[in-house]
Amino acid sequence: MDIQILPSLLAADHGMLAAEISRAFRSGADALHIDVMDAHFVPNLSYGPDVVSLCRRVEPSFYRHVHLMMTRPDLYLKVFADAGAQTIQIHVEADCDLHVELPRIRELGARPAIVLNPETPIEAVFPYLAMCDEVLVMTVHPGYGGQTFVTDCLPKIAALRARAPRIDIMVDGGINASTALDAVRAGANRLVAGSFLFGQADMASAVSSLRAVCASAC
Repeated sequence: MDIQILPSLLAADHGMLAAEISRAFRSGADALHIDVMDAHFVPNLSYGPDVVSLCRRVEPSFYRHVHLMMTRPDLYLKVFADAGAQTIQIHVEADCDLHVELPRIRELGARPAIVLNPETPIEAVFPYLAMCDEVLVMTVHPGYGGQTFVTDCLPKIAALRARAPRIDIMVDGGINASTALDAVRAGANRLVAGSFLFGQADMASAVSSLRAVCASAC
């Protein structure tokens, strides 16, 4: 199984954002995860499309995953696609018609993905799997970094892998060497890590170690 490691920009030093983007790129990570929060869908406020544009400008070849934690992501799909989002993730709990918006993400030239929160049953995403390239299973309650991995989400990952053996399954929240191993064993193949990676002086070593741990579970 192809394992990818994605540093979450939310855990970066925001006083040195361009340098942190480059540090993540040089670490050997596969892509950058960019959390966009609207202070309504989740209790925090983060980036707008200008930060996605910054990521593209600073490291053009560093793949950009954009996670829209927004009540109405449909109103912002084009602006984020234009800014350089290459995968756009929207929540199954969002207030929009996913049967319309997931195909529209692909029409805008990005890879469509769906996200579900820890309390949402995995069955909620099943009607949309044919429209998605990826499912993100949140393993913390979205909004703030540094939370503890919710182990109750592991059976959902396994159920999704059984239902859709070829889809990419991403996990985000509380990822470290131990929880990453659990997630990969359950069926995940995309791992977002914020504090665990950006908190390391040598991010490249941390990425390499995390990749080796995940490879042992495949």
